Amino acid sequence: MKGAPGEVVKPQADIADKYSAILGIDRSEIQNGRLYAFIDNWMGTPYKFGGEDKDGVDCSGLVQLLEQQVFGINIPRSTSQQINVIKRKYEEELVEGDLLFFDYDGKKFSHVAVYLQNGYYVHASSSKGVIITKLHDPYTYKYFSRCGSIADTAQLKTDDQGK
Repeated sequence: MKGAPGEVVKPQADIADKYSAILGIDRSEIQNGRLYAFIDNWMGTPYKFGGEDKDGVDCSGLVQLLEQQVFGINIPRSTSQQINVIKRKYEEELVEGDLLFFDYDGKKFSHVAVYLQNGYYVHASSSKGVIITKLHDPYTYKYFSRCGSIADTAQLKTDDQGK
């Protein structure tokens, strides 16, 4: 994809059509071609604890790769560290690229996802692999714990490293 990570590029028509239908929004609202191409590329990848490639990826690995490749932001690898780089916000304030945290199995912040639009997020589900889920899904919403945008202090742009 053309341009540097963090630079918003127009989505391909087929990608815009596909994800506007999934998210239940107008095609014109799919603006970040890099984000939806990334999701399309990873969709269906199986879950693998500690995984970071197409053979298998876990939730925090997917989030780290997405933030780096789509937004040009380096964040820590583990969910327990990713929770520390967000500026908390209310659910109604969420914007594309914000992080969502869930408490599964009685463990605080044991799952992380990336917010998309219209109440949907992308994540690596331990049972279904990389999928898009509605935030108010009756099964998952009860585990929703915290959300926020990546804080300015964490926004270490990949192209600024080593300078």
